[in-house]
Amino acid sequence: MSSLIRVLVVEDSATVRDMLCEVLRSDGGFEVVGAAGDGQVAIDLCRELRPDVVTMDMMLPRLSGLAATEQIMAFCPTPILIVSASFNRADVFNSYDALAAGAVDVLEKPLGNEPAGEWERRFLDAVHLVSRIRVITHLRARSSFATTATARPQPEARDVRLIAIGASTGGPAAVVALLRSMPVGLGVPVLVVIHLNPQFGHDFADWLDTQTAWRACFATDGEPLAENLGTAILAPPGMHMIVRNRRVHLDDGPERLSCKPSVDVLFSSIAAECDGHAAAVLLTGMGRDGAAGLLAVRRSGGETIVQDEATSIVYGMPREAASIGAARRILPLGEIGPALTGLVRARSAVR
Repeated sequence: MSSLIRVLVVEDSATVRDMLCEVLRSDGGFEVVGAAGDGQVAIDLCRELRPDVVTMDMMLPRLSGLAATEQIMAFCPTPILIVSASFNRADVFNSYDALAAGAVDVLEKPLGNEPAGEWERRFLDAVHLVSRIRVITHLRARSSFATTATARPQPEARDVRLIAIGASTGGPAAVVALLRSMPVGLGVPVLVVIHLNPQFGHDFADWLDTQTAWRACFATDGEPLAENLGTAILAPPGMHMIVRNRRVHLDDGPERLSCKPSVDVLFSSIAAECDGHAAAVLLTGMGRDGAAGLLAVRRSGGETIVQDEATSIVYGMPREAASIGAARRILPLGEIGPALTGLVRARSAVR
């Protein structure tokens, strides 16, 4: 039985399509099982060939890359790497829409000025990484994170004054789902750190702002938390975000666990700042970022929640946090927002 990773390449430009196929074949660890120049053919080939991974362009004839991604994830779930241009906002928004539809990751197309072999190496690494991800059926018509209703204990009253969220691989869709499950009028600030491809990260806040009732924006150094209730405040690409003296601050310090922004940096700051009056949530993602910071929040008396394995695209960061005892609760994604809402409302009831 072949151990090669079977790849379906989807790209409308014949020149680029041939280049991607050649790069994959040159590695020796991949088998190009098919190539498609439009979205409908991509769907048909995915159903027929059952590849291990699909590389997907966004701008396709007949059926767009986004529509093809939605169909594939609904009817033959397959790990998808978006390979798209990042030249304009429309391209970037399409890529984020595809991530929300179930694609695993996004890689910008080569600009042509990269050092020899650099983009090719990143492409092969990304295809290999994405091929290992377990994906789930993702129907736009219903929540892919829906869970069977079960009786859960009501949250204990906790004086939650701030919510912090960390995520990585699979994070765009998870953050959208979480924000949609919480009312905007909670009355507490919400801070978000998410690991994103730098070429696409600068437009993420604007995209997120269109997805839920919550306003979304990147943090500004020194802004008071009290002025951003009903807003999801995001760490900008390449900067850590911390909380100090009830204000958001940006920090240009070194990477933490190869991450910048770092979930650990944010969580550690709220553990020190909020004196137990915070709730920290660690969502789907690869690696260890966030686990130590979540443990600090728990030790400070705060509420800590991690996403469960069944609803995580990658159960890496949540698993690390659970393994060191950082999580007070492990919940399906669909239950995290109601749990947080209950905690904040419990706070209102006891005050």
